[in-house]
Amino acid sequence: MGLYAQTLNVAEIEVGDTFEIGRPDAAQYQHIDFPKPNLIIKRGGLANYKRVEGNKVTVTSVKEKKDGTLLVKLKKADGSRFFGSHWQVAANVKEAMASGELRKI
Repeated sequence: MGLYAQTLNVAEIEVGDTFEIGRPDAAQYQHIDFPKPNLIIKRGGLANYKRVEGNKVTVTSVKEKKDGTLLVKLKKADGSRFFGSHWQVAANVKEAMASGELRKI
């Protein structure tokens, strides 16, 4: 479990909360659903996942699935696009915070 997962109750996450994208434990982000490189390039963006780290993001919607996972939609706080092509991405908040991919600000 990551340090930040214990300091925030996931039930307290609301629309408008701000997070920072951290470094993934694995080679790729496992719990933030970034698009595949071919889709980014098709839409005219640059598929550089290293540039995403440290970006501040805002929660635009919160949805709890039947199996208990909490899915959120995230957009960049500065209003720009992810990779120059996508306005928002989805994330599993519980798992992303536990792995350090998302940090509450």
